[in-house]
Amino acid sequence: MTVLPAAEAAARAAAHRERLLTWVGPHLERRRRHEAHPVLDFLFTYYSEAPARVLRWHAGVGASVTGELADERLGWPMYAVLPDGSVGLDVEAFRAKRGTSAGWVAGLLRSTASRSGQFGCFGLHEWAMVHQAPPRHDAVPLRLGSAGTDAVVESHRLQCTHVDAYRFFTPSAAPRNALTPTRETQAALEQPGCLHAGMDLYKWAYKLAPAVPGELLADCFALAVDIRELDMRASPYDLADHGYAPVAIETAAGKAEYAAAQRGFAARGAALRERLVAVCDAVLG
Repeated sequence: MTVLPAAEAAARAAAHRERLLTWVGPHLERRRRHEAHPVLDFLFTYYSEAPARVLRWHAGVGASVTGELADERLGWPMYAVLPDGSVGLDVEAFRAKRGTSAGWVAGLLRSTASRSGQFGCFGLHEWAMVHQAPPRHDAVPLRLGSAGTDAVVESHRLQCTHVDAYRFFTPSAAPRNALTPTRETQAALEQPGCLHAGMDLYKWAYKLAPAVPGELLADCFALAVDIRELDMRASPYDLADHGYAPVAIETAAGKAEYAAAQRGFAARGAALRERLVAVCDAVLG
């Protein structure tokens, strides 16, 4: 167990809060104004961690704090006074309550990491979600219109591997997919090139809190933001009014741009996936 000097822990907590406020602050302001954002709201709605909890910094498994931070954390779940008097993760309590979940997450992440990334899906999952159906974002127009959007879906091979993207396919698009991802086959199909698998690293980070160090959660959140922006830029929606230039995946140039970004995200995700597995191993013993 590493007992962090009070000044270091306070500085890391402040830096974490400042970093996450980059996204949390504008979200809270939009929420007060009852203003929706077609790209960034996803990080606070589909991913359900409360903004106040996102801003919390945790030392993570294997580290503890003293002083004011220790007093504050004693009011948070899964913390305890350790034998040396510092305050840190209550590993036994965490293992008893979340050990099964942590083991499942570790297995999923290891299985994902064991595969080669696939870089030929071109973000068509978003197109398949509106095939022969009204747009899911009513206030945002389709860049190619309904007929043009349907034509893109029908002229490409759909090969989505992620259950939580595939489950939103329209009834007309789902049979066009090369696979039928289910929750039961998730560990067998998930692969590191998938944008949704990369965004989900943030989900696993907050579900493993407070065992996950704040810096790791913030890194996962930052990756999720970047991936989400590409996901929607490559979608059928026209987001120019929101400041997002399209990645026209219906063209060769757009496909190349998408796949290059996808490879970069896969590399970032691989490092974060490894760090999350290490957290799981540490709490599971």
